[in-house]
Amino acid sequence: MNAKNNNQNGAAVTVATDSTADGKWAAEGKLGSRAPGFIRKSSLLRAGWQVGIFLAGLAVVGAGVAMLVLPGPGWLVIFAGMAIWATEFVWAQIALRWTRHKVTAAAQRALDPKVRRRNIMFTTVGLVIITALIGIYVWKFGMIMPWTIKK
Repeated sequence: MNAKNNNQNGAAVTVATDSTADGKWAAEGKLGSRAPGFIRKSSLLRAGWQVGIFLAGLAVVGAGVAMLVLPGPGWLVIFAGMAIWATEFVWAQIALRWTRHKVTAAAQRALDPKVRRRNIMFTTVGLVIITALIGIYVWKFGMIMPWTIKK
């Protein structure tokens, strides 16, 4: 008999404080299912709950992917679907934690005055180059609308 399988029933996995270099993820709590207790007790209810959570998250993520090409807040809806999955699945919780830390780090880097000056400079240079290219095109070919072109 495998003792490891007997100990895993109903147990939630926790993050140790030394599992990351700074222990910064340890304060975020335990990983695992957030299903009500009566659902966790029954394997049939738990399987049904997981299927329901997966399908609900899949529908929301699918809508978010569609919104990437259609009007709408695509990435926001995708992350909402991941949050739905994170209520039940550890892999989604880990992915959301990783994403949250990356977004927070990028926001902190963007607030750095040196980085802001560099980004403004690159944006300005890019806009000047695009404006110059459009100006050269209009000077060379004129401003002819496609619907007025005669064959």
